[in-house]
Amino acid sequence: MRKLFRLKKSQLILLIPISMFILGVVCLAGVYLVSFLLGPPKLTIDQNTIYYSINEEVIGEERGTENRYWVDLEEMSPQLINATLAIEDQHFYDHNGFDLKRIAGAVLSDLKSFSLKEGASTLTQQYARNLYLTHEKTWSRKLKEAFHTVRIEMYYSKNEILEGYLNTIYYGHGAHGIEAASRYFFDKTSKDLSLAEASMLAAIPKGPTYYSPLNDRGNAEERQERILGLMQNDGDITAQEYFLASRENLTFTEQEELEKVAAAPYFQDTVLIEAADILNVESDLVRSGGYEIHTTLDVDLQQKLERSTKNVIQPESEINIGAMAMNPATGGIRALVGGRNYQKSQFNRAISAKRMPGSAFKPFLYYAALNNGYKPNTMLMSKPTAFELEDGKVYQPSNYNGYYANQEIPLAQAIALSDNVYAVRTNLFLGAETLVDTAKKVGIDGDLPAVPSLALGTAAVSVEDMVTGYGTIANGGNQISGHTITKIIDRHGNTVFKRNQKESEQVLDPKSAFILTHLMTGMFDRSLDGYMAVTGSSIANQLSRTYAGKSGTTNTDSWMIGYSPSLVTGIWTGYDNNEPLVKTEEVRYAKNVWASFMEAAHEEKPLQRFTAPSGVVGVPIDPASGERATTYCDTSRVMYFEKGTEPAEYCSVHLPDSKSEKSKKQKGMLEKWFDRLFR
Repeated sequence: MRKLFRLKKSQLILLIPISMFILGVVCLAGVYLVSFLLGPPKLTIDQNTIYYSINEEVIGEERGTENRYWVDLEEMSPQLINATLAIEDQHFYDHNGFDLKRIAGAVLSDLKSFSLKEGASTLTQQYARNLYLTHEKTWSRKLKEAFHTVRIEMYYSKNEILEGYLNTIYYGHGAHGIEAASRYFFDKTSKDLSLAEASMLAAIPKGPTYYSPLNDRGNAEERQERILGLMQNDGDITAQEYFLASRENLTFTEQEELEKVAAAPYFQDTVLIEAADILNVESDLVRSGGYEIHTTLDVDLQQKLERSTKNVIQPESEINIGAMAMNPATGGIRALVGGRNYQKSQFNRAISAKRMPGSAFKPFLYYAALNNGYKPNTMLMSKPTAFELEDGKVYQPSNYNGYYANQEIPLAQAIALSDNVYAVRTNLFLGAETLVDTAKKVGIDGDLPAVPSLALGTAAVSVEDMVTGYGTIANGGNQISGHTITKIIDRHGNTVFKRNQKESEQVLDPKSAFILTHLMTGMFDRSLDGYMAVTGSSIANQLSRTYAGKSGTTNTDSWMIGYSPSLVTGIWTGYDNNEPLVKTEEVRYAKNVWASFMEAAHEEKPLQRFTAPSGVVGVPIDPASGERATTYCDTSRVMYFEKGTEPAEYCSVHLPDSKSEKSKKQKGMLEKWFDRLFR
């Protein structure tokens, strides 16, 4: 019995390694079976989102907590690829995810030291760790790493794995992936790396803190030289290339250059919000989604708007600004300033702030009037007036500084002088709901109370609201929506959004829109001076071409909005805390910034004119009488009417004086004789 027992015991001892081998094979088969059943793992990871201007210039980028880009393998320097394989995984294209010889050597070393210090990870194993696991050195983590490695190798090609690895490996200083590292260390793309630069970057991932040339130049150069030696041994480079690269004096990017303030930061914030809405995801997922977002920003116009703001508003002033320039044909925002100092306040005063526009709201009222029987020469009384309302209350608006014509004035002059009594009288005639409906037609969706004072801009609106509304008038009545994004491309190169430039809805009558536009050019025309100067007289001499516009002023807000055929711009200035505007220069800031910017924006561009649609005729009108001007009128201005509604009567206010006419005839005869005798 003892002999039999000893025999069975020896057999059992022999069976142990056989059983372990069989168990290992079964486990390995199980891993591959589970990997097969689970299907391909996701190879996604956070990547930087890049913003482009309308001219395809990079204007900024969004990132999550880390700095990442993604580039195709073909877009990387071949030297960088060879350098990485030489130092990290020489047998990458020959193994199935595990380098068994290196693993065996590392395991023996770990068993001797009872630790996990030795590493023998292939690129695939490192990639699996970067994607799914922590970097802790435990047996459980290594088992999970092996499982993910099998899955990656099972479903993806070697080139796909190598591309993913190079786009995710950490190079220190917040730079994940070779593209981020290339830009951080050398301010160039990974495609343009020299052999010396490529081998230097390949040295870093082993220990980003220890081997970063910005942390320890000596360690980095020592490892770089080792990499170059391996590349020479592998036949990737010649002895001469090794010699030159190992002695090349590398120039690293000045770190101050990496910390520059982003271009148009308020605009970029707006892009992020709009992109999140379009993609229906959280903002953080846009930041780290690796998107290419093509925007409507014109960098040149943005710089001019910022420069005009800086040059006009005194540095010591605490006043703030919200400004926007838009293409009236599309609604694309070309430039945006949300405040004077983004570092101090990221609040966007052009998009998020709601302020009272004052008289800048009147064009929407007068469009409604033109559509309800008014004409440019419609005469109404301008004098102190108390209006009795339906509820028995009395409303008494006043003009600026208490100035009144104390007689009837035409609509053209009422707009140019910004007569408040004319506006309220018109609003009451039309019915306050008419103005609300008109404002909503042009894209102003806020809370607009249907009250008489709405004609004077007493509802709170944003700069974007007003610019969109004016843009609708400028383009002849086509509906537009302010936007910053034209196209979004995902990390895989797929276009996931493209703005449809289909024909927009006609929401305003084009004839009335043009007549209103021409009336709005009157704020710069001194021929419409009356009981006071036209409201644009202070900037009229700064303007070299025809613009349509309207200003607005309240106790706490100053506005100037206007347009050419190709650009509409709105400026608001005021204090964030609603402090009253008491200084004259404070009230003028909005107009002066607007005039400076519009002139700069149109500099060296061909002259454009507002084109009258068919069915509209222009007639010279005397502003004092509202009738057709004659040679006896002191001033006249061409006003436009829908054909068939133009006045037939000639001015009855400025009539010829018989004595003065006789004097003119005599003077004319003398001039004729003088010409004959002496010229």
